[in-house]
Amino acid sequence: MKLKTLVIFCTALTAQLAMAQEGMEHHKHATHGSETAPAGDDRQAVQLQQEGDAHTGHAGHSMPGGEAHAAHQGHMQQPAAQTLEHAPDAPDHVMDHEVLLTKVTIDQLEVREHEGAALEGSAWFGGDLNKLWLKTEVEREEGSTENAELQALYSRALTAYWDLQMGLRHDFELEHGASRNWGVIGLNGLAPYFFEVDSALFVSEDGDTALRLEAEYELLLTQQWILSPEVEMNFYGQDDPATNTGAGLSDMEAGLRLRYEFTPQFAPYIGVNYEKKFGDTADFLRAEGEPTGETSLVVGLHAWF
Repeated sequence: MKLKTLVIFCTALTAQLAMAQEGMEHHKHATHGSETAPAGDDRQAVQLQQEGDAHTGHAGHSMPGGEAHAAHQGHMQQPAAQTLEHAPDAPDHVMDHEVLLTKVTIDQLEVREHEGAALEGSAWFGGDLNKLWLKTEVEREEGSTENAELQALYSRALTAYWDLQMGLRHDFELEHGASRNWGVIGLNGLAPYFFEVDSALFVSEDGDTALRLEAEYELLLTQQWILSPEVEMNFYGQDDPATNTGAGLSDMEAGLRLRYEFTPQFAPYIGVNYEKKFGDTADFLRAEGEPTGETSLVVGLHAWF
């Protein structure tokens, strides 16, 4: 009787130990799974954040080596919530609630040799997908304003790196020509190797055409010193003696500027700027006794807020 009772007790104890061991193994496996792989929602959030980080390069220049330079405007760094909106797989409720922001940028406010000065700036309002832009350029030479323009554009993000822009451009009436209005359509974005590109096709109210190509690169020498080469070229579809512009490649402007960022929003700079006229544009200037090329030292300020 005692032997039978002992056998029953041992059998029950063995079963209890087996069940306890199985429970411990199951708990260990569940804990290991939760540590090695995020939940489905977490994985989606990580993926969206990684895709959003790609657009941060579109907004502010991502430098080779993994460093992002926060000061570049333009296209500028966006909040994390906003970068998620641009991800193709973002939920509908995220896409429907863009974070609306405003940014004003003074790309160049400078004085040049030979009584020259220049202003180039922009402002935008909107979210990561849709923006309203204002762009302006003003140049003075030898104490007189050579050109002044204002653009009002609607911008729509096509991809994480490129925006389609369309709107109007107004050239103000100056000593060398009458005011003129243009329709504008262009692409703005970040090309491979971190070149920021701005291209625009213009069609005037008289049917004249023009094309402008701009490219800029920012080389981060240190956390405060940034070297920025840039080039701009203008093409025209016809000769226009009233404005001293000729068909084809009309002019090119190239610059190299070194700025020091006391803060990302405030950066004085020094540099050199080169301008050159080509083709019939150069012929018009020669006929008036004007030079077709000029190199000048510049001192200026880059800022945004």
